[in-house]
Amino acid sequence: MLLMERNGIETSGKNCVVIGRSHTVGTPISILMSRNSNPGNATVTLCHSRTKDLASITRQADILIVAIGREGFVSADMVKEGAVVIDVGIHRVPSDKTKSGFKLKGDVLFDEVAPKCSYITPVPGGVGPMTIASLLWNTYLASQKLV
Repeated sequence: MLLMERNGIETSGKNCVVIGRSHTVGTPISILMSRNSNPGNATVTLCHSRTKDLASITRQADILIVAIGREGFVSADMVKEGAVVIDVGIHRVPSDKTKSGFKLKGDVLFDEVAPKCSYITPVPGGVGPMTIASLLWNTYLASQKLV
């Protein structure tokens, strides 16, 4: 939510599709996006791996939030031109090109999908750092209430 707010992404009246129904990401973000607030006020469709004709639903999304837990699940043919895509997935995949022997990838095929998007979050470097920053900020706010 903070990513959208800080980047001035309009959510009110938009069609938002969330892929993934977990209790930690998918379900909560679908509720937050449908709330009468800013960001929010979106029409939300919550999908999952067994949703029939998923690609036709995702192609209608102005905002696509992907938290399905499958590396490279979303391809360019699943995304509407000009959509906002938020990739919450993170996967360690083997790589002989890195010192660590692995590379981080998301649920979205970034290189394929990015040219179609108005905004897209990278993996790594998108949702993860924002989550850490938010946790630190909330810790700070909590500490101020204890004084």
